[in-house]
Amino acid sequence: MPYLQRTVDRELDELLPLAPAIALDGPKGVGKTDTAKRRASTVWFLDDAAQREVAQADFGLAAIPEGTLLLDEWQKLPQVWDSVRRQVDAGARPGRFLLTGSATPVDASGTHSGAGRILSLRMRPMALHERGAVVPAVSLESLLGGGAPEVTGRSSYTIRDYAEAIVGSGFPGIMGTALRLRRGLLDAYLQRVIDRDLPDLGFEVRRPETLRRWLTAYAAASSTTTSYSRLLDATTGGDGSQPAKTTTIAYRDHLTRLWLLDPVPGWILASNEIRRLQQAPKHQLADPALAARLLALSADALLGHSGVHMIGPLFESLVTLGVRVAAQACDAKVFHLRTNAGQHEIDLVVQGPDGQVLGIEVKLAHSVSDADVRHLLWLREQIPDRIADLVIVTTGTTAYRRRDGVAVIPLALLGP
Repeated sequence: MPYLQRTVDRELDELLPLAPAIALDGPKGVGKTDTAKRRASTVWFLDDAAQREVAQADFGLAAIPEGTLLLDEWQKLPQVWDSVRRQVDAGARPGRFLLTGSATPVDASGTHSGAGRILSLRMRPMALHERGAVVPAVSLESLLGGGAPEVTGRSSYTIRDYAEAIVGSGFPGIMGTALRLRRGLLDAYLQRVIDRDLPDLGFEVRRPETLRRWLTAYAAASSTTTSYSRLLDATTGGDGSQPAKTTTIAYRDHLTRLWLLDPVPGWILASNEIRRLQQAPKHQLADPALAARLLALSADALLGHSGVHMIGPLFESLVTLGVRVAAQACDAKVFHLRTNAGQHEIDLVVQGPDGQVLGIEVKLAHSVSDADVRHLLWLREQIPDRIADLVIVTTGTTAYRRRDGVAVIPLALLGP
């Protein structure tokens, strides 16, 4: 399969000529190595025992070749992080080091954070706009820039296409494979997390079936702020057994270290212009396809009676993935907004580097009513000077602006 350009490539093009060391972080199978190798002169695969031995023989990185050195799966030899930091302190040139990692190592507490020396970039599974099947017509960066840019374009994507995109996966090695193979690969991915990746972090999974139930409960809570105590309740087995709260907290912490959980934090304004905001995160797995697989939902099931209750939340998961990938490229952060009483909710709030705000609501619908935009208009009333734009992302066919200024954009037309 030919290499598909990633949005993070744009960030690397901009930052490699400026930063001596960049770390690409993200879950296994997301494509970090392929992306980083395209820019490296030399590659050390530290998950290979022989190459790890080479690195151990030169911990100071004093004898490395000229050019850009890629340290792949650096967490397998955490000491190299400090070695890179010292090289940066000693005046390493821009573009000297790339590091890729798919977990925060167990003994990372003994390493320096790298703050101010090593720039970290998050790499997520492929968003819809990166998968080669759509051509975006509306730029999130332009929306965040304000000035009500023109919003136009038509998409042939249907609700069936979005359902297929949800279950189709954004992992490059899984995406595009035949249905039966894709299911097997997703199952194997999840099983590897339980059997290999968590033990590699020093976490022994005593009851794999309990962890699987907890992950399934988390998947069912996608795009919600369901409390962790309710997730615990949903993890009860058929025999009435339930894991200890401390066990499920350990699940959450270790799966986050593997980048498998990707919750959206609640938005809190430092200036307190909007009071009573809830800080609870909105639950998301790294890839909507993992959630669908845990829940045994195919595209047909999502469109049918058995899975119709999940297509809305998982469509929001797909939108969230795309918005996060695009927002990172323009140095913006993504949150959600919910007041404590639940009176007002905004699915996604993108905050730009200068504090400008893009409010986004997600609607699994072709058309948009006045009721659908009421929370967005409320947000504009609260902080009129900070709002760059307001958007509703839909499954419709046409991008346009409503008379109240809210942009209506089909997901297939939204890009970086």
